[in-house]
Amino acid sequence: ERLATIALMELSVMQLVAVYAIPVIFAITLHEAAHGYVAFRLGDPTAKLLGRISANPVKHIDLIGTIVVPGLTLLASKAIGLPMVFGWAKPVPVNGAMLNRPQRDMGLVASAGPLANFLMATAWGLSLGVMVFFSIENDFMILMAIAGIHVNVVLAVLNLMPVPPLDGGRILISLLPAKPAALVARLEPYGLIILLLLLASGVLGKYLRPVIDYVTSFYFYVFGF
Repeated sequence: ERLATIALMELSVMQLVAVYAIPVIFAITLHEAAHGYVAFRLGDPTAKLLGRISANPVKHIDLIGTIVVPGLTLLASKAIGLPMVFGWAKPVPVNGAMLNRPQRDMGLVASAGPLANFLMATAWGLSLGVMVFFSIENDFMILMAIAGIHVNVVLAVLNLMPVPPLDGGRILISLLPAKPAALVARLEPYGLIILLLLLASGVLGKYLRPVIDYVTSFYFYVFGF
């Protein structure tokens, strides 16, 4: 993993953007599409009617969250020597009242996003493993696969934080009894502020970085890199 990080950080800005562009766009957009698909399967057709259950990035791209913020975080991470990308797509609308079992199903809908990211990380890992096994010397594709693993692990782990409106917060609400769930739900308007405070204080990096490193290392180990 250390060698992979060094290889990414040695790229120029334009090369880094080229390597990360496809993994970032699909990591973010398919995360949202997964929410919509599971909501549809559990009784809510809202996302389907709006055309949001689609692998077409155009359906999900948010100018700020899918392009500007990932670009800025990528450039900032290059400056400190640590590849990191964060962003979001247009949230998929979910009507909880239409779900078969609203409290339980909202948790399943929320879980779909991080699960999609882990599946995408696995797909990138498989492609990396195939290239390593067959000694395919395509530096660009190898670095893109490495970036794909990084991006999806970061998004999955970050979104599993138990802070609404992140997916982890919604999962927590679905698992708690009514009164505690209502208390956690009240934090949602302040979720972004909480995240920014955790980031500024260093708490976010202190506890998330080891998890991200461990999961990423696991993928590299499994796929023989």
